[in-house]
Amino acid sequence: MTVSSSELRVHVGDSAFMGCVVQSTEEKRVVKVDWTLSKGENAENEYVLYYYSNLSVPTGRFQNRSHLVGDILRNDGSLLLQNVQEADQGTYTCEVRRKSESMVFKMSVQLHVLPEEPKELTVHVGDSTPMGCFFQSTKKNHVTKVDWMFSSGNHAKEEVVWRYDFNSYDYNERSGYFQNQGRFRNRVNLVGDISRNDGSIMLQTVKESDQGVYTCHIYLGKLESRKTIVLHVIQETSQMSISTTSRPKTNQPMILDGNQLVIIVGILCATFLLLPVLILIVKKTQWNKSSVNSTLSLKSLESKEKANPEKHVYSSITTWERMDEGPSGQSEATYMTMHPVWPSSSKAPSLALSPVRSK
Repeated sequence: MTVSSSELRVHVGDSAFMGCVVQSTEEKRVVKVDWTLSKGENAENEYVLYYYSNLSVPTGRFQNRSHLVGDILRNDGSLLLQNVQEADQGTYTCEVRRKSESMVFKMSVQLHVLPEEPKELTVHVGDSTPMGCFFQSTKKNHVTKVDWMFSSGNHAKEEVVWRYDFNSYDYNERSGYFQNQGRFRNRVNLVGDISRNDGSIMLQTVKESDQGVYTCHIYLGKLESRKTIVLHVIQETSQMSISTTSRPKTNQPMILDGNQLVIIVGILCATFLLLPVLILIVKKTQWNKSSVNSTLSLKSLESKEKANPEKHVYSSITTWERMDEGPSGQSEATYMTMHPVWPSSSKAPSLALSPVRSK
C-alpha cells in the first residue's frame, strides 16, 4: 500500500531528510524497514539502508551518509541522507513491515540534486552577501534550531552571528530570532524560510574584520546538518587599483598562444622577403638626394656669380710729370696712375679721371 509520495530539491553537499511514518491506530511493532534507490524503469534498484532485528545497516556507497533517524516504536522509519552527491538523484522508496501483518506500506520520495553552492565567497568592503543554509525535509516546520557562528582563524574563539531557537519562538513577538549583540548587531538578517527548513542569512555592510569562516548548524530535533562558508573580503576597486600600481612589477614569462605564434612567424617571413627591396629603395633614395643636392649647389654658385660680378673700377688718376730733357730740350712723357675701387652692388661702376697734361 503506497501511503505518500513527495519531492525534494537538494544542493550537492547538503542533507536531505526523507520521512517515512505509517499512520495507524493499531499498536503493532515495526519489524523491517527497507530504503532503496531507483534511477529509472530499467535500472536495478540499489539498497540504501535496511533495518531488521533492531539493527540499522547502511549499504554500499551510502554507508557513511545514510542514517535511520525515525522512532521505530512510533512506526517511523525516516531516513537522513547527508552530503548529497549528483549520483544520488532518483526515486527513494521506503517499505515498512509490521509484526503479524502481510501488508507492506510504501512511501516514495523523488530527489532532485542541484549544483553545489559556492563554499567560498569574495565580497568588496561595504557590500552585502547572502549565505545559504538548508536542511531539506519532507516534513514541514521541522527545524528546531539554527546557529550561525564565525571564526577569524584556526585558533580564534567562535562568535555568534545569528541564532534561531524554536523553544523560545513566539509567533506574535518572533522572540525565537536572536541576533548577537556584538559587532554583527543590526547587520545580519534572515532571508530563508524557516517553515521550509531554510536558515539562510544576509550579511550587510561587510567589513574587513568580517573575513573568516562561517559555520551554520541547523537542527531537526536532535539531528544536525552543518555547512561551512569561507568569506574573503577585499578593498574597493579604486583602492585596489592604487595599491596595485604602487607595487613593483615582477618579470613574468609571457606565454603565447597559437594565433600569436602564427602572426609573429608571418611578420618575420615578410620582413626577410622585403628586406632586399627596402635596401634598394633606400640606396636609390640616397643617390637621388645627393644628385639633387649637387645640382642645387651648382645653381646657387652660378646665381651668386651673376648677382655679384667682380669689376675693377678706378676711382682716381694721379699724374705727374717727369722732365727728362732730351737732346732737343723737351720732356719726353707724362705718367698717369689709377687706383681701383670696389663699388657696392647698387651702384654702377664708374671711373674718375684727372685731367692730363702733356707737353
